[in-house]
Amino acid sequence: MADAYDDRDGFIWLDGEMVPWREANVHILTHALHYASSVFEGERCYNGKIFKSELHSERLLKSGEYMDMPIPYTVAEIEAAKYAALKANNLTDAYVRVVAWRGAGSDMGVAAAANPVRMAVAVWEWGAYYGDAKYKGAKLDISKWRRPDPLTIPCFAKAAGLYMICTMSKHAAEAKGCSDALMYDYRGFVAEATGANIFFVKDGVVHTPLPDAFLNGITRQTVIGMLQKKGIEVVERHIMADELVGFEQCWLTGTAAEVTPVGQIGEYMFEVGELAREIAEDYEKLVRM
Repeated sequence: MADAYDDRDGFIWLDGEMVPWREANVHILTHALHYASSVFEGERCYNGKIFKSELHSERLLKSGEYMDMPIPYTVAEIEAAKYAALKANNLTDAYVRVVAWRGAGSDMGVAAAANPVRMAVAVWEWGAYYGDAKYKGAKLDISKWRRPDPLTIPCFAKAAGLYMICTMSKHAAEAKGCSDALMYDYRGFVAEATGANIFFVKDGVVHTPLPDAFLNGITRQTVIGMLQKKGIEVVERHIMADELVGFEQCWLTGTAAEVTPVGQIGEYMFEVGELAREIAEDYEKLVRM
């Protein structure tokens, strides 16, 4: 069994210094712990190269802007920190987690403009996010929670607070023997899984929800480009819940999920078909080029 994440050997890049893993700590009155003033990126490194690394670093800075939390590092500095963490831990194939947050300071209320924005980079070995579901087809629950209206929260930021309902949805799904949960948006349209975007296939055409109320994932964009390069039509649109019965194939995309076929969502069944397997295999090749 793997060690707890706070009790491991290795090093974490913290505010410009390489700190022993067990000593990479923050104070209990860190603003992010109380008010969710935190943004992050999840990335994967393959054969020593972080896939789409600069796009992730750019999105981190954009997320900070959405949260009115300017991150005091450039893209180049974030890139250097990520590769320094990989080198310090002697890893060439790893998951890379970059997180920026409002730390402890002179403010300890809702407002915290005077508190410093801090950043850390942790890297570790991490296999398939859904285990063998990646090959057999994941089983998804349908969450009771919905992705929020963009007018109520900065839904295009990769912000820690947005994952609260995702955690609850995934816990409920796992209690039912599922790998994850499908979430609808505030209007009732199909949105995404708790940490991955979703695609469907019908009559040779790929359909995926329009990302107007949730994050337009970097892996999602990559897979759309791959499909279009193959000459496969991709339709980004609002998808109604009752359309699930008519789709033939389904898969999830995300940095952690990579490309994972889906075999079931609630009562709806899907074939782990040729296109789903082909895109999963092509993605595996692409990230290792």
